[in-house]
Amino acid sequence: MREPQPVAVVTGGAQGIGRCTAELLASRGYRIAILDLREPAETAAAIQAADGEVFACAASVADEAQVADFAAQVFVRYGRADVLVNNAGISLITPAELTSAEDFRRVLDINLVGPFLLAKAFGARMLAAGAGSIVNVASIAGLLAVVDRAAYNTSKHGLVGLTRTLAAEWGGRGVRVNAVCPGWVKTGMDFADQAGGSYSDADIIRRVPLARFASPDDIAHAIAFLADSRESGFINGHTLTVDGGWTADASWESLRLRKR
Repeated sequence: MREPQPVAVVTGGAQGIGRCTAELLASRGYRIAILDLREPAETAAAIQAADGEVFACAASVADEAQVADFAAQVFVRYGRADVLVNNAGISLITPAELTSAEDFRRVLDINLVGPFLLAKAFGARMLAAGAGSIVNVASIAGLLAVVDRAAYNTSKHGLVGLTRTLAAEWGGRGVRVNAVCPGWVKTGMDFADQAGGSYSDADIIRRVPLARFASPDDIAHAIAFLADSRESGFINGHTLTVDGGWTADASWESLRLRKR
């Protein structure tokens, strides 16, 4: 009997890293379920055009009832979930002393509480099945501090901690939990952040040893690697930096640029 196609759940799949990840996993034979705050129509259409199977839902990752309803629909439709990619997230660039409690909580709700709710909803079924892979999209801001991003940094540091905790709790029952920590990626979030005038392309390119931004495809392939038990079956609780060497290089700018 032919093995059923695996199922990958991707949050924030309407654009950027999430869309690229959903399309890549679909091309590798996964049936896809997407949760995004806005209808991921373009992603769904692209997957269907390539003869992939996709279920899309517009809802908030921070709403427990909506997450539970989405999970229930996925299991009714597909009967399983093999991979969960917690990608949905938002940015907030503002000095800490000017950040309101409301804005701080909003970032934590989407970037940290949301992944917990998705991991809880889908992880329970993965644990019952004795197999599964969860990949959380954190950030180098979950490993280091970037100024004027108190809420964002805190949410991503927390997501790294959640990753390690779930890996410790669930690894022995067959569910691996890892995180990808991207550096700067050319997505809509980057364009929106740059519009505020806080940094330029040149600021990032001069800082990254590979002298470029990441593309969504760079991150998607790292996610797909961690998702696949054949390729990363003994990797659990790991934070994979995909940052072009950002966190490896302690050189000052003039020294870094002399080596190019």
